[in-house]
Amino acid sequence: MPFTAAEIARHVDGKVLGDGSVNLTGFAATDNCQPGDLTFAENETYFARADASPASAVLVGDGFMSAKKVLIRVANARLAFAKVLPLFFPPSKVAPGVHSSAVVADSAQIDSSAHIGPHCVIGERVRIGPETVLAGGNHIGADCQLGREVHLFPCVTLYPHSQLGDRITIHAGTVIGSDGFGYVLDQGRHRKMPQIGNVIIHDDVEIGANVTIDRGALGSTIIGKGAKIDNLVQIGHNVVVGEHCILVSQVGIAGSSKLGNYVTLAGQVGLAGHLKIGEKATVAAQAGVMNDIPPGEKWLGTPAKPDGQMKRIYISQQHLPDLLRRVSELEKRLKERPPKL
Repeated sequence: MPFTAAEIARHVDGKVLGDGSVNLTGFAATDNCQPGDLTFAENETYFARADASPASAVLVGDGFMSAKKVLIRVANARLAFAKVLPLFFPPSKVAPGVHSSAVVADSAQIDSSAHIGPHCVIGERVRIGPETVLAGGNHIGADCQLGREVHLFPCVTLYPHSQLGDRITIHAGTVIGSDGFGYVLDQGRHRKMPQIGNVIIHDDVEIGANVTIDRGALGSTIIGKGAKIDNLVQIGHNVVVGEHCILVSQVGIAGSSKLGNYVTLAGQVGLAGHLKIGEKATVAAQAGVMNDIPPGEKWLGTPAKPDGQMKRIYISQQHLPDLLRRVSELEKRLKERPPKL
């Protein structure tokens, strides 16, 4: 469906510079766009490419001008990009109903507007809310609750008693509520500690592919409202992830750690168990965290330390070869000095 530049501008609270009546039929990157497309630029390098491209209009921030292109000026070009893209590429719709190959317990309650795809298994006393989509091959354990507009991609598994709020998206292969990793040594053998808790996921969470979130040993593992979890993340039992946290790919969080709101863990960060990560703290990629982190701080390295301290350590490490050489020269001179009589 085409939109005029003026219609796009109204959608993103922007201002048109040029012909607001120009029709825009698609959205594309500068390296593969064509006439009729809208593209975006958030810095001088990208704008130069956009201005030289075949695109008919460009989403830009303040300070950009063009003699060739219609511009839609906005406060934040990347945010406007996120708002506009669904206009040209709306999510696919699925018909409500239960596929004939699905296995649904008699005691399950499924809203009439929900979509249950092929080969799904719905356990006893499960409740599935309006406009929720189970794409196919999903296993929903007994007593699970799914709210409104939940979307489970293929082969997502929910263990029993998992609770999902509204507008939650979980991508393929993710497992919610698997056993926590709890054992105690008993006469030379590892005895399993029963894991009898559950997982609670609050509204507006998105979880990537092949994520594992363990249920609580006692009580709940909790994912806060608005959190975004990338692919291949492992969250241990009784972890609490605060609201609007960002967990990037391959993060691992050991049991009973607690993250405040708006925490960011970059790729491959590892957290030891029973830690407290303060609100708005940031941990850099591949850091290994062994201590609590106060609110608002940025830590990096292994073992992780505050960024200022760790940067000084990194700089010192760069001088180690020269320091070793100088020490070696001093030792050689001392050996060559004649002994005192």
